[in-house]
Amino acid sequence: MENVPDTALGHLYREHIQLILDKDIEALLDQYTDDCLLISSFTKKPIVYQGREQLREHMQGILGIDGLETEVVFWGETEDPQTLMITEKITMTVAGERSEMRFADSWVLRDGKIAIHFAGMVQYPDGSLA
Repeated sequence: MENVPDTALGHLYREHIQLILDKDIEALLDQYTDDCLLISSFTKKPIVYQGREQLREHMQGILGIDGLETEVVFWGETEDPQTLMITEKITMTVAGERSEMRFADSWVLRDGKIAIHFAGMVQYPDGSLA
């Protein structure tokens, strides 16, 4: 993990990535509110996950990740309300195939937990742009 600041949200982000590496879905879900909303563009078509049960379905994808490296290239956060906007260079291995992508993640927190998560793909593994 590169370029993550030493802030409360920086610590939450580091923990988030480590939980993905550990494939600890339950602990990852504990970072979210019960009524969380995640909008994903990973499949080039928006998918909305509402609540922890639907988010658990989305998180099953991390079980196939054998390696994950992140380099934050943009970091912006606010304290009141607590929000985070980042872009990342991502390298991961899935089913023995190494892929490079660019993500854009934005979080809106409530009481220290992620209430809204925009999980965006900026550049797909095939090199195409979102």
